[in-house]
Amino acid sequence: MLMTSLLIFSIGTAFAQGQKQVIHLAKLQIDPAQLASYNVELKTEIETAVRAEPGVLVLNAVADKNSPSHITILEIYADTLAYKAHLQSPHFKKYKSATVGMVKVLEVVDVVPIVLGGKKEN
Repeated sequence: MLMTSLLIFSIGTAFAQGQKQVIHLAKLQIDPAQLASYNVELKTEIETAVRAEPGVLVLNAVADKNSPSHITILEIYADTLAYKAHLQSPHFKKYKSATVGMVKVLEVVDVVPIVLGGKKEN
């Protein structure tokens, strides 16, 4: 519940900050034989980035229900400087190094929000 509340707070903060944000969808295909290891690395990276970097507003990762090795990550950063700082962070570099042989395809798509919503859990 605490994580859900923090997520909703982060999303609300992200929406309130306006158009200077950097928003991406990262679409990945992971080697199915390494999916469990990849998911551990991804979880560690996301938890660390959200906790340690004020400019990382939202990082949400989901897997395709029918193809779990197809993963999409919604990334919302406060601004370009926050995004660039994230790319240079030690924990992101560690994640990239640890997963280099696991990621078969990576496509990063810049997006603009139309409607972003969330509900705070009671």
